[in-house]
Amino acid sequence: MAATDLHELLKSLRVWAPGVTELPPFDPDTAPPTPVPLFTSWFAEAVAAGQYEPHTMSLATTDEEGHPDVRIVMLHGADEDGWAFATHATSRKGGHLRAHPYAALAFYWPVLGRQVRVRGSVTSAPSEESQADLHARSTGALAAALTGRQSEVLGSVEELRQASEAAWDRARNNPTAPSPTWTLYRLHPKEVEFFQGDPDRRHVRLLYRRGTEGWNRELLWP
Repeated sequence: MAATDLHELLKSLRVWAPGVTELPPFDPDTAPPTPVPLFTSWFAEAVAAGQYEPHTMSLATTDEEGHPDVRIVMLHGADEDGWAFATHATSRKGGHLRAHPYAALAFYWPVLGRQVRVRGSVTSAPSEESQADLHARSTGALAAALTGRQSEVLGSVEELRQASEAAWDRARNNPTAPSPTWTLYRLHPKEVEFFQGDPDRRHVRLLYRRGTEGWNRELLWP
């Protein structure tokens, strides 16, 4: 098998290729005064455009020593209370949020050349709300939560198989089985940026910044 030349492979790739990406115009003067309605509109447009898994997002946290970490998680909702996601409180990211309750999110919808970035403080929902969020999801989601031990060292693939099978059986037999460490988190934004790509590289960046009397809007150089 021939070795891959990563540099040449990267040079061969395109961003926003014609026929794959459509870059819609975005007039920031028409944007609503708060970010959630614009996010909801852009999210719906990404779904309508066929964007694959538009509800996935990058979640960036920092550990106890202030070192950054990032992973992909699923959006559970967005409203005036914040952007919601969930994980085990005992997971690596749960530990990060316990030590430093601040995070950043990034959505990328290449089919429209759009990004949305969100930064702010994070709080955890009460246990009852977290469990309700979990039980509103699929049997597979519950089984994964019941498997538990997220981010711990795994002894073998067979160990995971056995734990997972037991968790699936429990989830099927008891759809309301609790997962005590499962936690719904909300990121309360201080900044929300909307990025719209432009074919001439005159990208539009609209930043919402929370002030003492509500949201302020400003444009950023691309």
